[in-house]
Amino acid sequence: MPAALRSARTLRWSVFLLLAVAGLFYVKWFPYYGRAFDAAAQHSIGKSILMGDASSAPDPSLAAALGYALAYGKAIWKAMVLGLLLGSGVQALIPASWVRRAMGSASFAGTVAGGLMGIPGMMCTCCAAPVVVGLRRQQAAAGPSVAFWLANTMLNPATLVFTGFVLGWNWTLLRVVLSVPMVFGLGYLANRFAPAQGPLPVGRRRAEPEPDIEDPSLADVGRRWLTVFLRMTLRLIPEYIVIVLLLGAARAWMFPHIGPDIGEQWFWIVALAVAGMLFVIPTAGEVPIVQAMLALGMGVGPAAALLLTLPPVSLPSMAMLGRSLPWRLLLTLAAAVVVFGILAGAIASGLDMR
Repeated sequence: MPAALRSARTLRWSVFLLLAVAGLFYVKWFPYYGRAFDAAAQHSIGKSILMGDASSAPDPSLAAALGYALAYGKAIWKAMVLGLLLGSGVQALIPASWVRRAMGSASFAGTVAGGLMGIPGMMCTCCAAPVVVGLRRQQAAAGPSVAFWLANTMLNPATLVFTGFVLGWNWTLLRVVLSVPMVFGLGYLANRFAPAQGPLPVGRRRAEPEPDIEDPSLADVGRRWLTVFLRMTLRLIPEYIVIVLLLGAARAWMFPHIGPDIGEQWFWIVALAVAGMLFVIPTAGEVPIVQAMLALGMGVGPAAALLLTLPPVSLPSMAMLGRSLPWRLLLTLAAAVVVFGILAGAIASGLDMR
């Protein structure tokens, strides 16, 4: 390889790694490090973004929609920008041939690799979605991509620590025990629904990966990165905002009055498992939500269901991935997450984990 091309490739890799490390340090690692000490000292990481200290969410209205969207946006906007930068950077800076080698295998080992790569990201499900879009565009297999997506939320080391200090380490253990098969089991299952080079539905065209660029011109690489970034932003963000607004308005329907009347009955566990899967929250937002609901007297079964279903998927994140993963797979993942939530609720209720 000519020296100029080798230097250009090294520079692109360096820029991407610097962005990933510096971005995650600024947005995730450093803030969560300090937040862990607060959780240990105060046994709290803040108020529930869902309803604050109230026992019910505000009635459906434009004000409720805007209020939640603004609170949620304030919590995640830095991570969303980073996710878009990384998702576009994967396409503009990283050769597709490398992505195929690292995450193109439909084997269980490939799925494990994808999951392990997702753990340091510690993104919420929506902020991780643009990265998954970029990986899929560069021909990452479905299994590693899904494992990467789910690991960001379910095996997030900071959230596991917050859960232990705020709710109790038995809750962290429950989460880990169920999150490992969720991340790697559902990731491996994804390969059965979306083979690496399997047929696409009628009318769908396979997205071509961004070509491996060997041009040493930094200006060309920068223009390409900006183009991909803007394209992703314009395609993903408008529908995302609309769905977040609708969910913010519908909180009162999805999460009724919280109190002792929501006990260990199976229908409450199922109902809140479904609501948690659909709803969208920032990273670790499930911890204060569950803490607040338990304080209001809600049963441990529904609370455990929410702990397992609020983080991994949401209606907005599935919409963002609708062109990168088959909808049949996304709906299967959503149903499986609900099943994991119901299982968590049954275990917590049976063990009386309050």
